[in-house]
Amino acid sequence: MSDLRIVDIRATTVTVPLEAPLRHSNGAHWGRFVRTIVEIEASNGLIGLGEMGGGGQSSEAAIDALKPYLVGHDPANVEALRFMIANPTASLYNNRTQLLAAVEFACLDLLGQHVGLPVHDLLGGKVRDEVEFASYLFYRYPGRDGSGEVRTIDQLVDEAKALKAKHGFRVHKLKAGVFDTDFELAGYRALAEALPADRFRYDPNGALSVEESIRFAKAIEDLPNDYLEDPVYSLTGMRRVRENTHVPLATNTVVVNFEQLAANILNPAVDVILLDTTFWGGIRPCIRAAGICEAFSLGVAVHSSGELGIQLATMLHLGAVVPNLVFAADAHYHHLTDDIVTGGLRPYVDGKMAVPTAPGLGVTLDRDKVAEYAELYRELGGYTYDRDPGRPDWYPLLPNTSFADHTVEGIPEALAAEYARWPA
Repeated sequence: MSDLRIVDIRATTVTVPLEAPLRHSNGAHWGRFVRTIVEIEASNGLIGLGEMGGGGQSSEAAIDALKPYLVGHDPANVEALRFMIANPTASLYNNRTQLLAAVEFACLDLLGQHVGLPVHDLLGGKVRDEVEFASYLFYRYPGRDGSGEVRTIDQLVDEAKALKAKHGFRVHKLKAGVFDTDFELAGYRALAEALPADRFRYDPNGALSVEESIRFAKAIEDLPNDYLEDPVYSLTGMRRVRENTHVPLATNTVVVNFEQLAANILNPAVDVILLDTTFWGGIRPCIRAAGICEAFSLGVAVHSSGELGIQLATMLHLGAVVPNLVFAADAHYHHLTDDIVTGGLRPYVDGKMAVPTAPGLGVTLDRDKVAEYAELYRELGGYTYDRDPGRPDWYPLLPNTSFADHTVEGIPEALAAEYARWPA
């Protein structure tokens, strides 16, 4: 037990621009991320930082509603928070896993600052000084200035080459399920041909049928694949695909808690578990899951859910302490144009990022940037993640039976209207 007590918790919604809108099988990120920054203040004046996806009045109200649970609580008692905030039975009616994660981040940050140690030292000590990342390739609409489109195979290959030249990536992940499978297959194979020394991943976000997934898997078995990520959206579907391919399967959708992990161990459907510090409810649950995966010889990787600098720090501390991390981590981070932490965007060197060594998470808020992007959120509000601005009447089905048309160029009307609202 520490001598600290939580005295306040507050939330701020920000929206930070991207280089260009990112398309996915369920819709798009409309040129920006919306995130909620969480600050937990302790009795000694220290402030711990957390972060979660989404934002607005509902997210900020959900954070504010945690005050009766947290004020007066010792931030060192992190395990108790799992039952205070996200009790499994209560969560049947109110899923608070992401709230728990943001609070855990902030409490670990507080403790590290208090004792003068980086979070990875609180979690057992680092086994590596830097974490390797994969490029995250998206099909993209043009940005506000008309640049940044990724639609054709040539544009996809050029984007991968540019990212490799800029950041040093040796692994490339294609977010897919946007265009028809044969077109995406041709693009994936073109990437492997253009970058023969590198490795690759394909992720259609669970949008394909089992049969289409098997067909795709067989068509790429000769390539240097890390894994095929969530080709279908179910454990049973993944199991059927796995039985019909030599390509390892990975997931961040159908194994995101310990019950699902146990089910996968008893009846294997997935080879690689993608650990997301938000989806799993914090850094510590991810470490526990990684230990189970080590015992049962399952692969693990660090997953990205659209981070700014605070959550990126949690991903780096996780990657630092997990001994069985043999795959490069994911990150949306290189698509951002700015960050809300001091120093701005964290650099990649040879495709890797250095693990923070300062006390706590090792990041601090740039208050001017927080104010700037909080004001931008107040001006623009949110956007509908599961809608495609180029197809206003479309909505996703599973399996996907209505792929986008890759021959359509330019900025869609709905996206142009979105850009017109942005301040100069």
